[in-house]
Amino acid sequence: MNWTISIGRWGTTLASATVLIGWVGGGAAFSAQLPSGLTIAPDEAGFIGTYNINGAVDPANMFFQRLGSNGRSCSTCHLAEAAMSFTPQHARRLYEESRGSDPLFAAVDGANCSTVAPRDRAGHSLLLKNGLIRIPMPVPVNAEFAIAVVHDPYGCALQVDLKTQLLTASVYRRPLPTANLAFLSAVMFDGRETIAPLTRADTATANLRVDLMHQAADATLNHAQASTAPTDVQLNSIVDFELANYTGQLWDREAGLLSASGAQGGPILLSEQLYYPGINDTLGADPNGIAFTPVSMTLYAPWEQSTVHRRDNDRAEARAEIAAGEKLFNSAPMTISNVRGLNDNAALNKPTTFAGTCATCHDTPNIGHHSLPLPLDIGTGHSSNANYESDPLIAAALNELSLPDLPVFLISGCQNPFAQGQAESFYTTDPGRALVTGHCADFNRVKGPILRGLAARAPYFHNGAAANLQELVNFYNRRFDMALSDDQKRALVAFLNAL
Repeated sequence: MNWTISIGRWGTTLASATVLIGWVGGGAAFSAQLPSGLTIAPDEAGFIGTYNINGAVDPANMFFQRLGSNGRSCSTCHLAEAAMSFTPQHARRLYEESRGSDPLFAAVDGANCSTVAPRDRAGHSLLLKNGLIRIPMPVPVNAEFAIAVVHDPYGCALQVDLKTQLLTASVYRRPLPTANLAFLSAVMFDGRETIAPLTRADTATANLRVDLMHQAADATLNHAQASTAPTDVQLNSIVDFELANYTGQLWDREAGLLSASGAQGGPILLSEQLYYPGINDTLGADPNGIAFTPVSMTLYAPWEQSTVHRRDNDRAEARAEIAAGEKLFNSAPMTISNVRGLNDNAALNKPTTFAGTCATCHDTPNIGHHSLPLPLDIGTGHSSNANYESDPLIAAALNELSLPDLPVFLISGCQNPFAQGQAESFYTTDPGRALVTGHCADFNRVKGPILRGLAARAPYFHNGAAANLQELVNFYNRRFDMALSDDQKRALVAFLNAL
């Protein structure tokens, strides 16, 4: 399948650009004037759009400038063509072109361990195969738990940092997109940059700016290895740019324009989406007192089978499948068990199991994360080694994934969150928020990210364990006993690709 597209890249003037998307050699095509600030790029499902509400992007913005010592900028890991993240394919291309010398591969965190040489390809395997950045996390001094390593494939899983003299664990995570940030309820997978809470509508905007400036400063000092912190002027420049970015799938190869015939896909409409902290909260904390509804996604309701326009019959089947996937997202039943953050949650009376849907965790309307901070352990940070995982549902779900070879830690000194008074040791490839708080209750818990723009930024989950959306759906199907048919799985994948 060949496509033709005329696009601009950030740094060029897009106000007068015209984009043509269609089959080479004939057939109907979509042609439109690009709004200033809209960048589009091909991905596996069609085309991703990234829209900056302030108009044409200024390449002099500090987001694109090298503020540290190793040649990196924010744009090293956050690319418009990857929904403001980056992909392993991008990393592999850069590695071949630069022979490992591109700033992306800086040993500080772009290699499996900080001692890896630039041309040691095997030493960059986690970044090249799964798009993972190494995050050195100090173990909290007063932690409620003890931590040891039982599998250390790279030799730096748990060691004393020579500069800080603190015991430090190496965990490996995907870079989150620097777009759609106005919807955030927590900054970073483990929330460590949420220094001001994002839980109230009257303070969320100001607090988000504080959090993002703090995150940008930490990224410059750590990822870019700056010798001095960036100035407030530089930080404000970065945050101004980030807050103006919205990214979402714009065009689907089979369904066409994702905002056609009443649908609400694409980044421009996303920039107008209603949001406030707690909106449609699963646990009933919507500040306006509005009851939770599992119908959290309504982008493609106009494309349901009975309402597809006759003149769009060439796209009707694909559009109906996307709409069917959206309905499954809202309604397909799942049995939720052994999820830290839910099954041990006092607000839910700590149920052993309970019935839910995708919207139980992805409750924010048409955005797809949780509208209040609720980090969860759904099992993606567990090990597939049969000696390390006791839950058969989690073990079966992990076998659906392309798991990277990550260090495995043994955690001891904690109570079983699902059996009061029972001590339990357990294994994990990423202790999650517990490395921030030191609390047993936070083990393996990470936030569910915003779902928009998924098609352009595989692999998925915090550790890049799902190579594609089919693996992701297969994981959920096994993990939560959904019993989806093959047709239902295809519809869910089609919907997720259209986000």
